[in-house]
Amino acid sequence: MNLLFEGQTCYLRSLTVDDAEEMMELLLRNRDYWSVYEPRHRDSYFSAAVQREKIRESIYQARENREYSVGIFEYDTKKLIGHISVYSVKRMPFLSALVGYSIDEAYIGKGIATEAVKLMTVFGFEELRLHRMEAYVSPENEGSIRVLEKTGFRREGLLKEFLYINGEWKDHYYYAMIEKEF
Repeated sequence: MNLLFEGQTCYLRSLTVDDAEEMMELLLRNRDYWSVYEPRHRDSYFSAAVQREKIRESIYQARENREYSVGIFEYDTKKLIGHISVYSVKRMPFLSALVGYSIDEAYIGKGIATEAVKLMTVFGFEELRLHRMEAYVSPENEGSIRVLEKTGFRREGLLKEFLYINGEWKDHYYYAMIEKEF
């Protein structure tokens, strides 16, 4: 399934194995920035070979209707500036999924993450026919909290010591949107 979603500030498209080098470069550029809110990866993760395998796996997951991962691209340059996924897709009786995203540090504060989340939310509710979309976010990640709230997600609670990041168990907020709020 090749996905393409066009917005005003960016476009989203399915990644192919040809994007592995550019994905590796994106990850390397943001290695320190993203490590504040995400678990650290081994050095081998930052290779084109590993990224090719991850892309192949995401293609398989999309075929199986479990996960949809796409790149976030800048319009003018067609440069890969982030990635976003609708993952952990559950069918009845849940009809739910999680959304997760990361934007290149050089592009934060420009509305790109907000637009990407809106585009994937439309996909989740209109194409996948989900009833509920959810997201986890660090209480320290004020930018990502703003993105979720601007796109209509509501905070439903706090998950204590939810994710192990850089040697510590970190709390995360739990956000969600249900289809009638969409």
